[in-house]
Amino acid sequence: MTPTLTTNPWTLSVAPMMDWTDAHCRYFHRLLSRHALLYTEMVTTGALLHGDVPRHLRFNTEEHPVALQLGGSEPADLARCAKLGEDWGYDEININCGCPSERVQRGAFGACLMSEAPLVADCVKAMVDAVEVPVTVKHRIGVDKVESYAFVRDFVGTVAEAGCSTFIVHARNAWLKGLSPKENREIPPLRYELVHQLKQDFPALTIAINGGITSHEQVAQQLVHVDGVMVGREAYHNPWTMAGWDQAFFGAAPSEATRESIEEQMVVYMERMAAEQGTGWYGIARHMLGLRHGLPGARRWRQVWSDHRLKTTPPREVMALAHIRYGFDEAKSA
Repeated sequence: MTPTLTTNPWTLSVAPMMDWTDAHCRYFHRLLSRHALLYTEMVTTGALLHGDVPRHLRFNTEEHPVALQLGGSEPADLARCAKLGEDWGYDEININCGCPSERVQRGAFGACLMSEAPLVADCVKAMVDAVEVPVTVKHRIGVDKVESYAFVRDFVGTVAEAGCSTFIVHARNAWLKGLSPKENREIPPLRYELVHQLKQDFPALTIAINGGITSHEQVAQQLVHVDGVMVGREAYHNPWTMAGWDQAFFGAAPSEATRESIEEQMVVYMERMAAEQGTGWYGIARHMLGLRHGLPGARRWRQVWSDHRLKTTPPREVMALAHIRYGFDEAKSA
């Protein structure tokens, strides 16, 4: 029987994904699930302290619950940025201790922070002292070829003592040398059992699992062992799977949404963004290209919405053209 969990905000979430989970993507995902927790792309402390704060932190009120993920390693800077995030209305502040990219390594944060648990604890303590919203940590189960469970257990234990009670654990090691970020999501083996053991050893903590989970059945299986599941690429490339989350895992009534109604709402949003911010529809539409994933005609529909030659065409006209190419009108009248 599928667990019905309604009070834990980390039951199901969409992973922070660089260049993907921007405000437009999160608006789209919120149309599919009212209850899933959404995360921003990672925002570095330097970008907030020395850059355009509104550009990085602006979001739509419809996105709640939404969490801000920060990248950094200086406690004072993270505290200041956490406070900025709280002031802008985010429901949670998350620190990235799992990204393995070389750019992040040069900044001495991301996954390499797992080797410096006391520093992470200092960062968490500074953030917890600065804000009232939850401060959480996203991390891996190990770094490079360190595969001892004791490593991740001691990391969690040390950081928890600083005031963090929620850990989102990507169940793979981060290999800091020799693998690209994409390869780091695929090559190091998944070891779910280590994340399950964390929950057994730290029953008072909220432990959510991330990595390779793609189906409702897999989500349900993981929720037997841990408190939450974070889904990444599957939610982006096959977003319609999210339409069943609220009923299956949050006890909500069956969704009445259709792919057509979601597309229509996105067109309304595109029109709103054009009027309010001068934003073109093309950069928004890219996030919904997986909406008809696996359906006959999906490729033709996707080609229209990704056609750069139509950038200056009003989005409602693009939708009409996409429906013609998809065969929607013929299918509807058949």
